[in-house]
Amino acid sequence: MFYPIFSINNQILKNIGTIEGAKAIIDEAPLIPAYEKQFQQEAIVRTVHFGTRIEGNDLTFQEVAKLVEGQKITATERDIQEVINYRNVVSYLEELWSLYDANMPLPEEKNISNSEDGSNRPFFYSETLIKRIHELTTAKVIPEIECGKYRHQQVVLKNTRTGEIAHRPPPAIEVPYLVTDFVDWLNNPASREVHPTIRAAITQYVLVAIHPFIEGNGRVSRAFAMLPLYVEGYDIRRLFSLEEYFDRNAETYYNTLQSTHELSSDIFKRDLTNWINYFTEALAIELSRVKTKVQSLSRDIKLKQKLGGKQLHLTERQIKLVEYMQQFGGLRMPDAQQLLPMVSDDTIWRDLKKLVDSGAVEKKGSTKGAYYCLANV
Repeated sequence: MFYPIFSINNQILKNIGTIEGAKAIIDEAPLIPAYEKQFQQEAIVRTVHFGTRIEGNDLTFQEVAKLVEGQKITATERDIQEVINYRNVVSYLEELWSLYDANMPLPEEKNISNSEDGSNRPFFYSETLIKRIHELTTAKVIPEIECGKYRHQQVVLKNTRTGEIAHRPPPAIEVPYLVTDFVDWLNNPASREVHPTIRAAITQYVLVAIHPFIEGNGRVSRAFAMLPLYVEGYDIRRLFSLEEYFDRNAETYYNTLQSTHELSSDIFKRDLTNWINYFTEALAIELSRVKTKVQSLSRDIKLKQKLGGKQLHLTERQIKLVEYMQQFGGLRMPDAQQLLPMVSDDTIWRDLKKLVDSGAVEKKGSTKGAYYCLANV
């Protein structure tokens, strides 16, 4: 029976704390549906682009965005097909998430539930799902007979720069048993007590290490690793993408995998602490980025609601001035100077004048002693 070896250190705890904080803010942030859909679409494009680029795909971000939107581009057939395939993988993950979230029967899922009516059932992880993701990943890229099928030959992965063997996956004959043991662990009630981010990290590493297929293992492992997040309460509105972080830090990504591979010839006896630290740090950084973006948009939405829905394009300085007026009822020039200590008086006057001219702010009193407050809109 597989049970991962790892320790919870201060860095992992710090990463998870950051993840939890960002998750709480993102989940509760007021977002207009159109904006949320836009952010989700951007996350999809980033996932597809960087998830294929790290594997050698040459298409640009703009070309991938066009393909994701259903447009045609001119490029090599393989590059185009890889992008289309990975978009289909992302769609499949979204389908699984939406069906599970709605408590509907899942494709290829056994009838397992915690109650008689099937509600609150745990997600059932299966080899069928892994194979289906591989089918979608490699469609029209490798021979059809190999899509969704475990490899039947030994493979070795070499360092592209030195030519040295970087990773020797287990023999093909062991693959089905290793995957079965791993999936059993995912479904084990005791393992479900492990934090979903750690389960996701373990999932990605184990599939990379087993290397169950001839081709497409990196994409399959990263995609399948999203399921513990999506279905165990950490979908986080599907506004994030880890693929960009992995691609932009590719050397560290591969070095961390490699150093973990070298710990033991037995996959199930490797200490995964360092990899879990890397994975949770990547997720913490990505969610912090999303949090900042969502907070900024949510603040703009709240301001527009306060201003009667006026579509104002406010600078960061102007937003600070308006927020101060919201909090304290209004402000005078000395208040603004304290609020914006590094900004010249002329710039502050211009910002206040713009707010007054827009009708969002009212000016009361003489110029020197003027009092500015939000207009009654």
